[in-house]
Amino acid sequence: MRIALAVEYDGSGFRGWQTQPGGGTVQDAVQDALRQFAGVPVQVVSAGRTDAGVHATGQVVHFDAAVERSMFAWVRGTNSFLPSAVAVRWARPVADDFHARFSAYARRYRYLLINRAHRTGVWNGRVGWYHHPLDVGTMQAAAHLLLGERDFSAFRAAECQANSPVKVMREAHVRRFGDLIAFDFEASAFLHHMVRNLVGSLVHVGQGKRPPEWIGELLAAGDRRLAAPTFAAAGLYLFAVRYPPELGLPSGDQTNLTPCIPLYGQ
Repeated sequence: MRIALAVEYDGSGFRGWQTQPGGGTVQDAVQDALRQFAGVPVQVVSAGRTDAGVHATGQVVHFDAAVERSMFAWVRGTNSFLPSAVAVRWARPVADDFHARFSAYARRYRYLLINRAHRTGVWNGRVGWYHHPLDVGTMQAAAHLLLGERDFSAFRAAECQANSPVKVMREAHVRRFGDLIAFDFEASAFLHHMVRNLVGSLVHVGQGKRPPEWIGELLAAGDRRLAAPTFAAAGLYLFAVRYPPELGLPSGDQTNLTPCIPLYGQ
């Protein structure tokens, strides 16, 4: 039986999602917990990789179960063996041809940024920080230029392994909640460091270093060297993975518990 799991995690203490020599990744933790609960080795496939320090509230993985357990048991049993910074949110049976990555039609990322003169203490490691005042209106105007099918080469890391830099951006929003600014992006897929690079350039616009039209110029030029530096990993969350409704999987963000801000229904 193939099973899909939704996983949330605080990535602060991990070396990223994907397993690597030396361990210390979220995938290692999930696979080890599943092995202990199932009593047999388990290999999981994720909807997307996240870098060191990046978090998730809606990561989705699939695996082929060699033992039979209820969906409730897969959640509670796996969680009993996971470190406190990682938790399974739900489990669902899926068809044998389901693939956590390739069956998805969109991903949603959220970047949380504290915008005030002094850094945060309570939310250290869970939000980014920028000390100069930022204009959300100009950042939203710039973000609007990202919508549609675009070549995102200007926001692509040099080590990105994606076959094509062309992605479809379906949503791009910038909103303020007091001292906190939330950047929301939903696209068919994302390039390596794409969201952090977008946030970095939008912050340049928000501070008045560049006009909103600069984002369009960067897209047209397709040159990473012209855009702003990559922003910190701490504020980035893989928020949701979208699948066709007929698969019957939760949409991901309806019950997300995003740290420190009440974004429900916004």
